[in-house]
Amino acid sequence: MTDNPATRLQRLFEGHRLTPTQRRIAHCMVRRAADVPFLSSVELAELAGVSQPSVTRFAVALGFDGYPALRRHLREVVPADADAPAELNEYQQAVEAEIENLRHLASVLADPAPVERAGALLAASSPLPVLGLRAAASQAYGFAYFAAKVHPDVRLLDEGGTMLADRLDAAVRAGATALICFALPRHPREVVDALAYAKSLGLTVVTVADSAFAPVAKSSDLLLPAAVGTGLSFDTVCAPMLLGRVLLEAMCDALPEAQARLEAFDARAVERGLFVE
Repeated sequence: MTDNPATRLQRLFEGHRLTPTQRRIAHCMVRRAADVPFLSSVELAELAGVSQPSVTRFAVALGFDGYPALRRHLREVVPADADAPAELNEYQQAVEAEIENLRHLASVLADPAPVERAGALLAASSPLPVLGLRAAASQAYGFAYFAAKVHPDVRLLDEGGTMLADRLDAAVRAGATALICFALPRHPREVVDALAYAKSLGLTVVTVADSAFAPVAKSSDLLLPAAVGTGLSFDTVCAPMLLGRVLLEAMCDALPEAQARLEAFDARAVERGLFVE
């Protein structure tokens, strides 16, 4: 990414788990990159539409003793070309950060062995439970939707509550040997508990998470990390979604009847006029 005050600020925020309020402050700082090293905490709070204590907590979340320490740091790293306009706005920066996440994923996939192992584990499990709650529910749904085209029994687990353990019990009774979980920030406690319970049932847990150090790591037999973007108010998850598709490909490679099932589905779709194209 182009080196300018806004991108230097963006790098300062990367790697920190910020609350929605703290992200609002961060976005305000990026928009006012040239001015922010000279703003008081009260002035920054007014610009961001938050309270002054929120600005102090934000500075502490970044690893500083308080806002004065953060401001001193900003005066050192930002003002070299503070008069130059930022070449990328906050939306462009978010896209650039996602591109970097995808590049990192590509480098990780240079060793395909973990994904191939995961694909074999998932292909061998029938039924195949697919778990994803809250922010990760859409990832789980997308994986389950496509997996059902090639796998004989896919069971989507995208709702928590007391029924979740019951559905895990039922999957194991039906013959499940593995589970795939999509786990994204902020990590729900019930996902961590569900994976621990799945392990106690003897399931092999494959997890796609935002980091190898995510809270779900301790309950995962095989964790495949894919970074999320944190530059906007809500995380962007292009890399986890793509990794899910890569896992689907690996699972297809391990399912001898995958191609035949896909062709059969296509034939039925034509007969039913399922798609308009």
